[in-house]
Amino acid sequence: MKYIVTLNGKKYEVEVEKGEATAYYVGAAEEMSANPAPAAEPAPQAAPAAPAPQSAGSGDPIKAPMPGTILDVRVSAGQKVNRGDVLFILEAMKMENEVSATKAGTITSVTVSKGSSVQTDQVLATIQ
Repeated sequence: MKYIVTLNGKKYEVEVEKGEATAYYVGAAEEMSANPAPAAEPAPQAAPAAPAPQSAGSGDPIKAPMPGTILDVRVSAGQKVNRGDVLFILEAMKMENEVSATKAGTITSVTVSKGSSVQTDQVLATIQ
């Protein structure tokens, strides 16, 4: 049988079968073992680190569409680009995604480097 249990404000899906219990944190893919009685409290998870302050140049920001890792930086400050030019390759969920220029112009700053971890809406570069 499956049960949804709320413990300290967090929901867990608990599956009980012949004296064994397995608990899953609802919304997470990680599986945790639980003792049948009493329910084990999950280890606290570290909060995600906030992105470091970045010095952005003037112009419109080019933002990360999703969290991931920068595999390639194809532009540098001062470079002229056309709308649709690929500026970055972003790996997310084992897929490579192209981050393109939103307009024609000049790159005024690049705020990430190859290998950087980025969050959704983090500024990668600015274009003017």
